[in-house]
Amino acid sequence: MLDFIYYPVSWILWFWHRVFGFALGKDNGLAWALAVVFLVFTLRLVLYKPFVRQVRTTRQMQELQPQIKALQKKYSNDRQKMALEMQKLQKEHGFNPLMGCLPVLAQVPVFIGLYHVLRSFNRVGSGGLGGFGHSGGMTAAQNANTPNYVFNADDVQSFLRARIFGAPISAAITTPGEQLKAFADYGGIPHVASIAAVSIPLMIIAGLATHFNARASVARQSAEAAANPQAAIMNKMALWVFPLGVIVGGPFLPIAILLYWVSNNIWTYGQQHLVFGRIEKEEEAKKQEALQRRAANAPKPGAKPVDPKKKQQAVEAAPVDETPAEPSPNGTGQNGTAKPAGKAGASSGKSNAQGNRKRSGNRGRANQKKRR
Repeated sequence: MLDFIYYPVSWILWFWHRVFGFALGKDNGLAWALAVVFLVFTLRLVLYKPFVRQVRTTRQMQELQPQIKALQKKYSNDRQKMALEMQKLQKEHGFNPLMGCLPVLAQVPVFIGLYHVLRSFNRVGSGGLGGFGHSGGMTAAQNANTPNYVFNADDVQSFLRARIFGAPISAAITTPGEQLKAFADYGGIPHVASIAAVSIPLMIIAGLATHFNARASVARQSAEAAANPQAAIMNKMALWVFPLGVIVGGPFLPIAILLYWVSNNIWTYGQQHLVFGRIEKEEEAKKQEALQRRAANAPKPGAKPVDPKKKQQAVEAAPVDETPAEPSPNGTGQNGTAKPAGKAGASSGKSNAQGNRKRSGNRGRANQKKRR
């Protein structure tokens, strides 16, 4: 039913077991444990870019909280309009809230696939794995000689022989005694105490790692985001409920799954510090660049600051001088070229004649007045 998940997980686990089995021996419990750990690292490396987008999306949402609250208040009675305005706001700022959930959602099928593949190494007992890809209820001999997805029968027997401090990595504290019989011919039936001696420290480490990862994430939240009632509830769950859930549910999880949980939290802790540190440096560089631009555009000491809008309006309203250039006294134009002599003389003569006519007329009127 979920073979599209089980087979990729099996291939990655098989690859890393081949790598570490070559160096440490294929039946070595550490080789199988490292294969599980590097399965986690492979997945998290693939999800690195989505994780960075998740961090940027979370920061953008925190910065936009005032605008989001304003939209919620404005359209409290019109959910459809509020949804449209929220989509418009998200589009303007170029972020998608679903990107914040992608890294977490992508890990769920891997966790399910790994849990099933590890259980499928031991199909002994009446409980079986019906409905999950392999039928259960096998005898110990049948189980040891039945392939498990990409793992052949020899790989299954190697897995049954693998021990960490005497405990099989596929066994849990609550594993039924009937299923523990599958290990009888491959290192002997393990005791519950040996399984608990490995599982309990891993449970505690996994719980503490979950708590400290949540604490680091909560510490980076803005004051407005932390004050949100829903965020406060989620923060308390992440800080206390989830870590406690790992410890309480630990006895039901195989040792390999506990290794998965611990290594996943270790990767998350390191990745958070790396990504957040890089983003904080980028934001600091942007702030410094903005300050430098502001300092460059600032008026000099003693000078009156000019409003950029008024300056632009003054430039746009300034009249354009379109008056033609007057000729120079030596008869040259504006560009220094001489005008034709004939035209210049004609125009000057014409103007002198008009002036003489006006002056003569004026003198006649004055003489007439005197005679009267």
